[in-house]
Amino acid sequence: MKKTLLAATVLLAATAFAEKYDLPPSDINVIGQVQQISAKQGETFYDIGREYGIGYDAMEHANQGVDGLYLREGEQVLLPTRFILPDAPREGIVINLPEMRLYYYPPNSNVVHVFAIGIGREGWGTPKGILSIKEKRANPTWTPPASIRAEHAANGDPLPAVVPAGPDNPLGLFAMRLSNPSYLLHGTNKPEGVGMRVSHGCIRLYPEGIEELFGMVGVGTQVNIVNQPMKVGWFGDSMYLEFHAPLGEDARTLEQNIAEARDTVHKSVASRGLRVENDLIDAVVREESGMPVEVAYYQ
Repeated sequence: MKKTLLAATVLLAATAFAEKYDLPPSDINVIGQVQQISAKQGETFYDIGREYGIGYDAMEHANQGVDGLYLREGEQVLLPTRFILPDAPREGIVINLPEMRLYYYPPNSNVVHVFAIGIGREGWGTPKGILSIKEKRANPTWTPPASIRAEHAANGDPLPAVVPAGPDNPLGLFAMRLSNPSYLLHGTNKPEGVGMRVSHGCIRLYPEGIEELFGMVGVGTQVNIVNQPMKVGWFGDSMYLEFHAPLGEDARTLEQNIAEARDTVHKSVASRGLRVENDLIDAVVREESGMPVEVAYYQ
């Protein structure tokens, strides 16, 4: 069985804000490289994820069997910083809900910025479709909808009619309203929820992430929200498969997911004469690690 190749495109910059990558040619859509670090005493997946701009669930899926709340000094931790770009035009903002990541393609620039996000929990799903940024606001106030105020009241946590701007505001310090006005891209006063399904449908970023994105995008920027738990991509003459747990409301059986993955890979490589590793395809789907794995290559 051929080993998975981890070397990839050059990582331009990694900060506590976002990660920026060279944008490859249109026939290559695997970017970045998996990194491995040694944990410090007392660190958690949240601490490491926030430092590297990675959501909590992504850290857990990439490090299965590791206790992310009680990391030992020197314990090896994988950073899932290799991605297959979503199957969408490389334009504006692209959000893939199952992987809980936002990709921003600046105009007239050959790079892509990748941000961790939190999305709407089941029953309050983040909408799919092509939207746009309609309004940007620093230090926003929040006027909770009646439905959210009723939910909080029922839980013994009543909300005021208007939450003032400031560090305790659930929108954080920066917010961008979408063309569907019920939804925003915003910061948060609870950054530990970034990378999870915790919101009422809005899209949350780390405080550092929203500040950086807010400064880069303009009103009118396209926001393409897709639902792609499975992504396939090319790097050189090899095909990679990346699989994320489908959203709960879209869940199917393991057998269905494996069958779809095999069918997609085989159809994609049919004209190239590549060797396809079905056992690797099956493992990628079962493990739901969210990291690209080489599943087809020239012998």
